[in-house]
Amino acid sequence: MRTRTLGAGGPEVSAIGLGCMGLSDAYGKAPDRAAAIALLREAHARGVTLFDTAEAYGPFANEELLGEALAPFRHDVVIATKFGFRAGLGSQGMDSRPENIRAVAEASLQRLRTDVIDIFYQHRVDPAVPIEDVAGAVGELIREGKVRYFGLSEAGAQTIRRAHAVQPVAVLQSEYSLWAREPEAGILPLLAELGIGFVAYSPLGRGFLTGAINADTQFAANDFRNSVPRFSTAARRANHALVDLLGTLAVAHGATHAQIALAWVLAQRPWIVPIPGTTRLPRLAENLDAAELSLSGPELVQIDQALDALHIEGDRYPLALLARVGR
Repeated sequence: MRTRTLGAGGPEVSAIGLGCMGLSDAYGKAPDRAAAIALLREAHARGVTLFDTAEAYGPFANEELLGEALAPFRHDVVIATKFGFRAGLGSQGMDSRPENIRAVAEASLQRLRTDVIDIFYQHRVDPAVPIEDVAGAVGELIREGKVRYFGLSEAGAQTIRRAHAVQPVAVLQSEYSLWAREPEAGILPLLAELGIGFVAYSPLGRGFLTGAINADTQFAANDFRNSVPRFSTAARRANHALVDLLGTLAVAHGATHAQIALAWVLAQRPWIVPIPGTTRLPRLAENLDAAELSLSGPELVQIDQALDALHIEGDRYPLALLARVGR
């Protein structure tokens, strides 16, 4: 597995990481614990060194899962987790008060079976708590040796600047893919200026960019995508032109839709690391093989031109959750 460094002062990690939320939460029936542990350990065996979790995934169950699965090689991997929701539940609203940040850190350390959190993200910006207070609280944890790097998730440009002035932000994590390109307008240039790395979650469009989902796909009753406007039947039908574009490139490279989508993300900046999630070993292998795929300059131009001509139908979050991003 190739490696990348997250920004000027962040950690060196595998070029493709693993988003672990789906092993416990959000996308229908999760795998049993033994299967999830086997997948996490296979990811490590294949060279993955960046594993992404959060107290809110489960809640708490995902951190406990990673703590058990990664314990045998804890010092070989980078574990990222998150704070910022009341009682670890996104449905209960945000809580980034310094005292809660510290409490979450102590609990996450126990669940992850470790003495240090490698990357500690604010899961979403809390409008009730000044970002300077958040950065200061994480800075204290860094000085105490309980956290290595401070991260933000889905933060806006001014929030990033203000936080960075108090405690250097090593990594920003936000959604980024062929159908979620919002970071390109102002965020990626800012990260380049400040030397901040970027972790792209949902780089496969929550599965849509793999080509395995169409207008007729039925999701499980507890699948988060049922509430996402971009996954309405009409939106899936309208957005299928993007899947067709990926299919054309996939044939040319002898690759899959997912591999082309991941290769595109990797081609955007050398300090971007996508973290696709999966619950299946064959998909894990397929995703990781994308690190060896290179798109040519003309192909990237072709993709950009095609994307400019496409209108992506539907918001990437329901309205209440959309209000939490870009703050």
